[in-house]
Amino acid sequence: MIKPIEQAKPKKEFESKFLDLARVTRITAGGKQLRFRAVVVIGNKAGKVGVGVSKGKDVAQAIEKATRVAKKNLIEIPFIKETIPHEVKAKFGPARVLLRPQMKGRGLVAGGVVRVICDLAGIKNISSKLLSRSRNKLNIARATIKALKELKVEKKEHASSSNKT
Repeated sequence: MIKPIEQAKPKKEFESKFLDLARVTRITAGGKQLRFRAVVVIGNKAGKVGVGVSKGKDVAQAIEKATRVAKKNLIEIPFIKETIPHEVKAKFGPARVLLRPQMKGRGLVAGGVVRVICDLAGIKNISSKLLSRSRNKLNIARATIKALKELKVEKKEHASSSNKT
């Protein structure tokens, strides 16, 4: 019996999650123009994550365009033992986010949008708090990305350079 040749599927480098879909209209002289706005997060679970927003005439087109935009907006996140190196706050529009490192085994203590972004980035132990009353998923996603961009890893200096004469 002859076995069929298996097709080699290209392995996807990034996982994507669909965050939000909004129906937007523009009023013109000819009437209402209906479009869809999609917000997509992509990540490789190894320190790279990006958020993309795009509009399209139908849902599939909006999601496809948003995924392309997210790939262009990838950021690199520094890790220390599956968590972030230090506490960080960020604000985007009315949305304010606080991210705190946690010890190993604590898990992802974050809700909604922040949880999705941290999961796709590969951060396993973190806690977060939304400091604003904003429930706009796009603004929260952008605030989280802004906070992750601000992360820095300290480089250890030599002991001789710290001695001043």
